[in-house]
Amino acid sequence: MTEDIQAQDTENLVAIAGQFTLQGQVTGVRAFGSGNINDTFLVTLAASGEKHFILQRINTQVFRQPQLVMQNMRILTEHVHQRLQCTPVNRRWEVPRVLLTKDAQDYCNDAEGSFWRAISFIKGSQSFDTLGDRSFAPEIGYALGMFHNLISDLPAEKLADTLEGFHITPLYLQNYIEILAKTTARQSPEVNYCLQFVSDRQTFAHILENAKATGKLPLRLMHGDPKINNVMFDTVTQQAVSVIDLDTVKPGLVHYDIGDCLRSGCNPAGEETEQWEDVYFDTDLCQGILQGYLAIAKAFLTENDYAYMYDAIRLIAFELGLRFFADYLAGDVYFKVKHPEHNLIRAIVQFKLTESIESQENQIRTIIQDMK
Repeated sequence: MTEDIQAQDTENLVAIAGQFTLQGQVTGVRAFGSGNINDTFLVTLAASGEKHFILQRINTQVFRQPQLVMQNMRILTEHVHQRLQCTPVNRRWEVPRVLLTKDAQDYCNDAEGSFWRAISFIKGSQSFDTLGDRSFAPEIGYALGMFHNLISDLPAEKLADTLEGFHITPLYLQNYIEILAKTTARQSPEVNYCLQFVSDRQTFAHILENAKATGKLPLRLMHGDPKINNVMFDTVTQQAVSVIDLDTVKPGLVHYDIGDCLRSGCNPAGEETEQWEDVYFDTDLCQGILQGYLAIAKAFLTENDYAYMYDAIRLIAFELGLRFFADYLAGDVYFKVKHPEHNLIRAIVQFKLTESIESQENQIRTIIQDMK
């Protein structure tokens, strides 16, 4: 989608951005970030106050009720702002603000019906796709712990479920089985590896949802996509200052967040590597992230939460691999791809990561146990 929009007249982008500016003239709009779903742009202003904001075109194929996404975002960010005012933290922490249009709406549509929104830019910050510096690991954990803590008193039912089925592994498995039934997969060693990998782990897919259904794990609000590149770091202090990309916040299990954060943070090769033989789960990074997370999250976690933590780490790597592989078989309809085998390679990377997690189960469980 981003490629399409770059070909459009830049004036259109400037005009859309101008809908959200109450002061200052738009002097530039450029593509920004590396998201797989929405198209994101950094807007530059000639203004005395804030010089930048983020403009996004929401992918309505994924977020079919974008107005509800914006409603969720406003409820959540307003709640967090109030929490921070009542109990200020002793270091910099920000939450993105929803910016309104000139007629006080939280979105606008362009002539083609595309859905646009604007959010504040976290200035003096940067994000990383992989943890090159190990000292950042506790900060990643701190960021997720801070995010969960600040919304731990916001009732889950206050937010709409804007992505029904998102992070519910049995539903992804069911979708995969349906795709497989109507698709003739091209035979190759890589495809056969993925087919066998999923087949061997079908019963495991239900572990967290079963725990939720039996009341062992409570329904809470979760971020939904706490990959490490959604954690912003202060460029001077190198401390985490924000968790961004709040479209996927919804009622669910914090375990999906914990698993996703560790899945993305403890794979030094990164999820876009094509050298899948280099992929492994780094338990030192796991220990660092959990140390930062539990320093804050201990306040609200239960004994059962700890009991299912290893399963969450293993499951989310498997779940993402399953989603990539299903999308590959379906013809790449969900994730953006750069070449025909892209989603297949992404799937293998996640399955190799899952294997590495499984081979270190005892060590990972010990790390969790020692931090309780």
